[in-house]
Amino acid sequence: MIVFLTSSPTGPLDGSRKVDGLDKKNHFVDQLKKYWKESSRCCIIAASPDHYSLNDDMCDFFRNVFLKDNFSIQCFDLIDRRYCHFSKEQLHQYDVILLGGGHVPTQNNFFKDIQLKEKLEDFQGLIIGISAGSMNSANIVYCQPEEDGEAIDPSFQRWITGLNLTNLNIIPHYQMVKDRYLDGMRLYEDITYQDSFHHRFIVLVDGSYILIHDKATIYGESYLITDGHIELLCHENETFQIG
Repeated sequence: MIVFLTSSPTGPLDGSRKVDGLDKKNHFVDQLKKYWKESSRCCIIAASPDHYSLNDDMCDFFRNVFLKDNFSIQCFDLIDRRYCHFSKEQLHQYDVILLGGGHVPTQNNFFKDIQLKEKLEDFQGLIIGISAGSMNSANIVYCQPEEDGEAIDPSFQRWITGLNLTNLNIIPHYQMVKDRYLDGMRLYEDITYQDSFHHRFIVLVDGSYILIHDKATIYGESYLITDGHIELLCHENETFQIG
């Protein structure tokens, strides 16, 4: 199994940099093509399983993005609530599985509903996490509060079990949300930094990613948050191996 954990593979979500197709920064497309098979069978698993129209658009968008960059595709299927009764053997017929972006706890619940963790065991293909999909790839997932009320809701679970594809906790879109306030608090200084004691978070800007193939390597601008502090791990166009 080869895993790419991305923040946003199609460019910054805040529109700060125009990207046509897949983001070429930090050699993402070049690295992906090293492992992409000819006539790959692909599927994307939605984060919002009941938003059918949104999911159809998302599937069409990513299919076209990969075709635009000349990735060889035999099929590009969608898994949401309509198409979720599949076996482990059927899932393993795919060469590429994309884990879509969205609301982390919502996606996590859907992954549990379809027993995705168990069905991914011994998968030999390529997995691409996108934002929430990257976060839910961890064995224990850190759910950074995102929606109004989550930061002050005592019942909101910030630590939940994930897919166990990595022990790394990813936080995406740093350049877009680093100055955000949520529930009257600074998202990072007052919330995430406090949650980082005895934990470590790998923080990615859009255009940076982690490639896991025997070892885990960070590509592009990224930061480490641990024990209430943040430090630069890697500059743009550089790599950093992390255990």
